[in-house]
Amino acid sequence: MIRHIVLIKFQPGVSEETVRDLFQELRAIRDQVSGILDITSGRSESPEKIERGYMHGFVVDFEDWDALERYQTHPDHKALGAKLVANAIGGLDGILVLDIPTAA
Repeated sequence: MIRHIVLIKFQPGVSEETVRDLFQELRAIRDQVSGILDITSGRSESPEKIERGYMHGFVVDFEDWDALERYQTHPDHKALGAKLVANAIGGLDGILVLDIPTAA
């Protein structure tokens, strides 16, 4: 399994409603791309308070690297990615992505 982790520093003017809409678009991609096992998204509620501005994020679990590639090349993912970049502080600089292979 591949765990795709994305952390986002949204611009100050981006509303929680806009963030919810973006995450809803993400969840809709699950029905479009085979090999997606699970999607979790939301705002940090960490008691540690060390998010360093990355207050929102999501995790997508994929069956394998091929499923991740299908997701990355899918037009709905590309459209959503462009919206995330447009709403992040500093564009792409406001987004962190990690892909971690893990035991299912």
